[in-house]
Amino acid sequence: MKYKLVEKGNPAKPEQPKKYYANAVNAGKFTIKDFAKEIAGRSSLTRGDIENVLNNFLDELPTFLKLGMSVQLGDFGTMRLSLSSEGAETPEVFKASKIKGTKIIFTPGSELKAQLKGMSFEEVK
Repeated sequence: MKYKLVEKGNPAKPEQPKKYYANAVNAGKFTIKDFAKEIAGRSSLTRGDIENVLNNFLDELPTFLKLGMSVQLGDFGTMRLSLSSEGAETPEVFKASKIKGTKIIFTPGSELKAQLKGMSFEEVK
């Protein structure tokens, strides 16, 4: 994986010197069509069959996340929603209007994490 160095300061301690941190370099996009083509080459399903399954999965995923469910995807991992809200002094004064947004949290499965161990890294200037 390629990375570049980015100089960043600590916002909590702006008086401290800045340090350099690695940032992953985006090598491009890999689309559902690309996944379907790759998977079709390893199975008896056609690219269209696989694309159809993936698109239907993406259509249904939000339904279950909105219900507050964790969506467990085997060895791939689990997805769930997280909320961002303003604070309230007491539970009684909290209103749903204080909820400002949602974020999808993905927790990779142990097999996926294991397959990513031992990666090599290359700095991009």
